[in-house]
Amino acid sequence: MACYICDKHQAGDGVIAADDLMVLGHVLPDLADGPVYLGHLVVEPRRHVQGLADLTPDEAAALGRWAAAAAHALQAEHVYSSIVGHRIDHLHLHLVPRYPGTPRDYWWPRLDEWPAAPRGGNAEVTQLVAQIRARLDAPGHDR
Repeated sequence: MACYICDKHQAGDGVIAADDLMVLGHVLPDLADGPVYLGHLVVEPRRHVQGLADLTPDEAAALGRWAAAAAHALQAEHVYSSIVGHRIDHLHLHLVPRYPGTPRDYWWPRLDEWPAAPRGGNAEVTQLVAQIRARLDAPGHDR
């Protein structure tokens, strides 16, 4: 059975960084849905697993390390995290930044409803991914 996330990893779509256990990526703009919230990242196990309980201890530790490193690299006021798992049967941890200046009315889970929310298409996502990648590669940055 095909898996959207496994296929995405195979193609390398949206990948910011990865190791042998986890992949960090940015949510990609969809032609049907248009621009995406900039900084909406996902941490996904390379191995096809459905939920947190299916992770090995090494995978669980890697998921935590990658989530912390990505949150730091986003340089946001706050980073929300969630695992929902209803539409895609492959574990993926969402990381969504709240940037400075975000009105209180639009804090989680309403960030994307804010008319002035930072959104972008492929060009803006590519630019942000390069910035995040550089921050992850900076000296003293652990992951």
